[in-house]
Amino acid sequence: MLSKGFGSAVYGVDAQIITIEVNIVDGLKFHLSGLPDNAVKESQHRIESVFKYYGYRMPRRKVVVNMAPADIRKEGSAYDLPIALGVLKTSGQIQAESLDKFVVMGELALDGTLRPIKGALPIAIEARKKGFKGFILPEENANEAAIVNDLDVIGVKSLQEAIDYLDNKRQIDPVIYDTREHFYDNLDNYEADFAHVQGQENIKRALEIAAAGGHNVIMIGPPGAGKTMLAKRLPSILPPLSLHEALETTKIHSVAGRLGSNAELITQRPYRSPHHTISDVALVGGGGVPQPGEISLAHNGILFLDELPEFKRTVLEVMRQPLEERKVTISRAKLTVDFPSNFMLITSMNPCPCGYYNHPEKECVCGSGQVQRYLNKVSGPLLDRIDLHVEVTPVSFDQMTQNRKAESSAEIRERVIKAREIQQERLESLGIHSNAMMGSQMVKEVCQINDGGRILLKKAMERLGLSARAYDRILKVSRTIADLAGKDDIQIEHLAEAIQYRSLDREGWAG
Repeated sequence: MLSKGFGSAVYGVDAQIITIEVNIVDGLKFHLSGLPDNAVKESQHRIESVFKYYGYRMPRRKVVVNMAPADIRKEGSAYDLPIALGVLKTSGQIQAESLDKFVVMGELALDGTLRPIKGALPIAIEARKKGFKGFILPEENANEAAIVNDLDVIGVKSLQEAIDYLDNKRQIDPVIYDTREHFYDNLDNYEADFAHVQGQENIKRALEIAAAGGHNVIMIGPPGAGKTMLAKRLPSILPPLSLHEALETTKIHSVAGRLGSNAELITQRPYRSPHHTISDVALVGGGGVPQPGEISLAHNGILFLDELPEFKRTVLEVMRQPLEERKVTISRAKLTVDFPSNFMLITSMNPCPCGYYNHPEKECVCGSGQVQRYLNKVSGPLLDRIDLHVEVTPVSFDQMTQNRKAESSAEIRERVIKAREIQQERLESLGIHSNAMMGSQMVKEVCQINDGGRILLKKAMERLGLSARAYDRILKVSRTIADLAGKDDIQIEHLAEAIQYRSLDREGWAG
């Protein structure tokens, strides 16, 4: 007797249905075909233990399990449950007549309980797309899979529960998850708020501009000036995720196994802050089985790199292509996967090794040339992809102790959303949605300036020693400032404000 069931494999952020065929023929041993890895091959021992625990028997004939397509490598332990059910059905120990109507995934413990899997959301999306009735999976992953509508998501705790359900001995109601209700109820739940920040008005302004245009930012200042604190509050002023963005973000975190137990839809923009000891692969993604890295986990959100010069140079350089392309392509001999990586890069650094160069009160003790060598740890090509350079100075005692109520994140976010709506309307035909995404040709078309603005920009570049690469960046930022002000044209004051955010391009900034 031959039985057929279905599982799934995840490649990149998309899933592919895997057909699991089980046959019992004359002979001995348990044979797996279809390029299984070691974790899949070891399923035989887990399944035998579980069968003995529940009183089922492993057939004493040759069990052949084929996983098709046979030319795609199958990874991980999540095939335990569909293989076990296929063996039981083929050997006549269970009926499970509806097995081929479900996608089934789950890792078995030796007592038959199920452990959670990675990638439940993309698997559920693919199952619905292929017209399956439902998805049987570990109970801990049920909420995550139930984000997908029009699919019966059956969460089970053990192999026995799955058998009882398929044999109609147990009624298990599909998990119901109101995606839209949960999404709209949890959009604005931010703990950190700009209302809690005293002083630093110029930095708040710069971050508002960055949020309004999707610009990358580098904050440079002494220790304790508030760079990390301000960066943590940036997600609270970004436009809320759309439902499509929320699903896309949740999908990536699902593939990476970062959602945890009883996971739900991600409704807030991601904020990732990896340590400076991170490796190239951990940042951009990869590995033997390609997994998303930090820049993909920050998709639709923020990647914050604190103490930027302390990161290995190779780590920083691998970000250059994803910052331009807004995706990461990982190639292997038989597989190429794309991970999206559309994020805002927010970085911070000290101005020198001791941290007190240009400090208003403390004296820098770094020797001649040390400051420039420290800044040179950040390459020019990477700095070229950062639109705003912001100098952060310490907050004075008077500012810290004043009782004046600071502007809340909600008030700032309203202005940011209005500016983004203007950009969306202007750039929609070009296939982009923020000023930061404009290429050089788009900048020429969209960021027109009058003669007065052209003269100001020329003088600024000459007097301040600004590099040529600053030109497009200044125009992009000035366009965002004009959008925040609700102006159709870029005015001289918008250009003047944008120019001051190119401090690291000035010749002689570090002496």
